[in-house]
Amino acid sequence: MRAPTGSVVGLCSASATLCAMGMAFLGYWGVHEPVPWRAVDVVVILLAFVGFGLLASVPWIITTPVAEESAERIRPARRAFALGVVAIWLAAMLAVVG
Repeated sequence: MRAPTGSVVGLCSASATLCAMGMAFLGYWGVHEPVPWRAVDVVVILLAFVGFGLLASVPWIITTPVAEESAERIRPARRAFALGVVAIWLAAMLAVVG
């Protein structure tokens, strides 16, 4: 079954939007503050960067040329998007709770 029309554009724009929101979160959270970092701060940064990497890879995954016309890259791009969203949300929740 082919992916619905607009899936590529939707995933690309959603990943770019969430990447921007994650960057705004990091700027608001206070990475630049002069206090010493705790272990939870390092975990938040690592989760955020993993999420950024996954979200930034979505447009590359989904627009990679394939040999067969029937082979689609929608499913792996959706997985990368979902994992990126989970990582960003975990980082945000850990920053609030920790």
